Amino acid sequence: MKCSIARAGGVGLLLSVLCATALPQNNGNLAVTGKKPSAPAAAPVPATPWPTKPVRLLIGFPPGSVQDLSARSLADQLAKVLGQPVVVENKSGAAGTIAGDQVAKSTDQHTFGVMNNSQLTIAKMLNPAIGYDPERDLAPVALIGTTPMVLVVSAQAAGNTPQDWLTWLRNQGAKASYGSPGTGTPGHLGMELIKSRGGIDAMHVPYQGNPQIINAMISGQLQAALLPPGLALQQVKAGKLKAIGITSERRSMLASDLPTLRDVGILGADVELWTAMAGPASLPPAIRDKMAAAVIETVKMEEVRQRLIGVGWQPAPSTAEGLKIRMKSDVKTFGGIIMMRNIRANS
Repeated sequence: MKCSIARAGGVGLLLSVLCATALPQNNGNLAVTGKKPSAPAAAPVPATPWPTKPVRLLIGFPPGSVQDLSARSLADQLAKVLGQPVVVENKSGAAGTIAGDQVAKSTDQHTFGVMNNSQLTIAKMLNPAIGYDPERDLAPVALIGTTPMVLVVSAQAAGNTPQDWLTWLRNQGAKASYGSPGTGTPGHLGMELIKSRGGIDAMHVPYQGNPQIINAMISGQLQAALLPPGLALQQVKAGKLKAIGITSERRSMLASDLPTLRDVGILGADVELWTAMAGPASLPPAIRDKMAAAVIETVKMEEVRQRLIGVGWQPAPSTAEGLKIRMKSDVKTFGGIIMMRNIRANS
């Protein structure tokens, strides 16, 4: 096909330009078929390297707390999987929400949090004034582990059986007090659930973390608490605390000798503590997925599994989707007790 322009001058020039752009060009080599030439294949986009610097894991509780122990149990091996150092940093206070807020507002794509139930679910429900909304501002990455909690009482509790110690705690009435790592933590909400169903009337006293609660119980300042097995059983074996039972529906490998609270007469107190990895909501999905895969791979390592079990965690690696299921369940359970007991962050 040819495009001939007979007229000269400006009009001819204009027509020639229009003609050139309207018709396919064959450079004198290819036959013109009337079809549009296929677009050139796009060059593959190279994957963005990540991580490119040390990864920070923020913990909302002090050294020695269960979140701290879970993070440190996998940090070394996680660093090998990621190819960058993994640094654990404690940002204690406000029931873990100080760390949660810093993770939510981080923009460097290398800051994550190892968090518990309340930090990732009902923190905003408890305190509308906190700087982040877990549902809106955090991206669930992966579940790490779960554990029931142990209802422990002072070594001064009268009797020789869990039922005796439970009766002793009930008889203390409003004179008794119990500790938790902060308002809205599983240790607090779980205890309030037990109180509502077990005839217990102990007053809540928040502490910075579980190690401080243990010290207060041993010194006689507190009469009860819900503690993770990894911390509670050490004190029980040493005779410094007495264990009534665990909060899960069934007995646990972490505390095989302990009855459930159902067994000793407190029904429905099924509360588990869990630990999970989360990042800011702004985290690109590709980075979130890479971190999730790295966490799951690390937790499945036998060395890491044994470390987690040793500090009181049942390894339970799962993807972000599995973690979201846990989160929805906790919003229902803990949200119910928050409304029923009218619990707020300063209560």
